[in-house]
Amino acid sequence: MSTEAALAARRRSTEAALGRVRDVITRLRREKTPVSVAAVSRRADVSRTFLYGNPDARAAVADAIAQASEQRTRILDAQDDEREATWRERALNAEDALKAAHAEILAQRARIGELLGQVRDLESEWTKEAIARITTENTTLKQRVRQLTAGNRTLEEKLKAARENLRFHDKRIADLEALLTPPGQAPK
Repeated sequence: MSTEAALAARRRSTEAALGRVRDVITRLRREKTPVSVAAVSRRADVSRTFLYGNPDARAAVADAIAQASEQRTRILDAQDDEREATWRERALNAEDALKAAHAEILAQRARIGELLGQVRDLESEWTKEAIARITTENTTLKQRVRQLTAGNRTLEEKLKAARENLRFHDKRIADLEALLTPPGQAPK
């Protein structure tokens, strides 16, 4: 009878230890803490030998580790997919920008071609003799403008001098009239 009691007590102790192991595994998952034999042994207050030796405990820890590994793999896969989607989006945006740049370059080249054609058309209308004649006329006109500017400057200086002379003479005449007029009579 004492053997049966000891076996029953041992079974109860083992069941309690298995219950603690399952509770710790559940708590570790909830806390998102990595599941390992050492962590479960420490938190469940059981020996590592118990975890390795008891088939139920060993299976529970192995399942928890496998599930954590699968979950980590799923998270990493999701992160990889997200990064890939980001890179895919960036690549598509870069491709769109490249297409827009090529279209802009083609438009600019077409515009440059049109403008060069207009320049050639303008150049073809003028012969070398006409260009030489126009250049000579332009030079002659510039010289004439310089001469007229110099003449204008000279005339302005003469006008300024004449105005100063006129003011001087007006003052002199006023002084002479003041001398000729008898005192008390207003000068005319």
